[in-house]
Amino acid sequence: MNRSSKPIYVIGICAGGVEKLPLSLQELIVSAERIACPARILTPLTNWWHKTEVGKKLPELFDSTNTNELIHWLKSQNQKTILLASGDPLWFGIGRVLIENLPNREIVFHPSTTSLQLAFARIGRPWQDASWISLHGRDPSPLINLLKKRPNAIAILTDPKLGSPKQIKHILESAELDKIYTFWIFERLGHSEERIYKIMPSQKLPESIDPLNIVVLIKESIPIHQKTDLPLFGIEDGLFIQHDDRPGLMTKREVRVQILADIELPEEGVIWDIGAGVGSIGLEALRIRPKLKLLLVDKRVGSQKLINENAVRLSVKPSVIIESDIERLLEQGTIPKNVSKADRIILGGGEKRDLIGQLLERLNPKGIIVIPLTTLQSIDQIEKIFNDWGCILKISQHQNYRGIKIGKATRLSPMNPVFILKAKLI
Repeated sequence: MNRSSKPIYVIGICAGGVEKLPLSLQELIVSAERIACPARILTPLTNWWHKTEVGKKLPELFDSTNTNELIHWLKSQNQKTILLASGDPLWFGIGRVLIENLPNREIVFHPSTTSLQLAFARIGRPWQDASWISLHGRDPSPLINLLKKRPNAIAILTDPKLGSPKQIKHILESAELDKIYTFWIFERLGHSEERIYKIMPSQKLPESIDPLNIVVLIKESIPIHQKTDLPLFGIEDGLFIQHDDRPGLMTKREVRVQILADIELPEEGVIWDIGAGVGSIGLEALRIRPKLKLLLVDKRVGSQKLINENAVRLSVKPSVIIESDIERLLEQGTIPKNVSKADRIILGGGEKRDLIGQLLERLNPKGIIVIPLTTLQSIDQIEKIFNDWGCILKISQHQNYRGIKIGKATRLSPMNPVFILKAKLI
């Protein structure tokens, strides 16, 4: 670092302008020999100077709007120089660019309140668990990936072209998460013209939105839907409660629909959902055929409670939910007698070749077992097991895409391909 050059002081200011800064920072500005700031700050700065420093000449002012010109100008300065910026210069601001391009200069940062802090203050919510992302001049793909993790709160610095509030709402709807997140729009935070909108899933965005805005998404508890509010099947992924540490790890709607078709649900009988996860497949099956007896088994801690909560959301009542390993249940013979034999079996949670034979022993004649897989590494061994049991085996592969709005266009975002094995016992 070149100590012979005087430091560059980077001062973040809020919407209130220079006059709202602490007195020590105002005095630092007055002592400057050179000042750079964006064009929108130049006039308020000049007015403040003439009001507070009557008779004192303004230092040299430089418009910092063009970043390349700003860097070139700063490199040529050897006087006491101040750069005024918005909020916290090190939070999606000019700070990173300065550090990268002026490695030999001492830079002293004095941040102000960020728009994120102001937004959460306005709605009275802590923000230590919030994720944040900037869409300024960026592709919205990082937001799509972030939503898959279902964070509790997301603050988004918007972009008028590819990352507008309208675009963000389209992405939320495409991901089927619009019923999970409350959509907040904050316009001109800290200004006298400040406006705040809380948009519910059924509401449209305002006709006119100020370009100076940020969007905040807050994950809410999903209201309990009545049975009449939902489709018979093909329920949106976002309706299901999921494990907090493994968000998005569930059978997606498009695949569920195919499995429910392949399983050929009888009007009555017993259906097993093994490796049930959040219970989405079995619970939807129960909506279609409410007279079925449904056994759901998943070994993950907390799965029983989670599946019960999802059952309430779907207004169905499974016969038995067991939080245990299916191998242990079969070995110990502890499956309740009323569901001890199955007419239909869904085997999820990954491939378990050694388990297939045991399940076929519990499958009634003409019963069907469906196995969704993400890989086909051992398809020949699985096929041999079914052939030895005299099953009719069908294998299909399903690759689905979901449309994501990118500006005025639509991008098809691929989902993981799934292979579905369907075996019918003769």
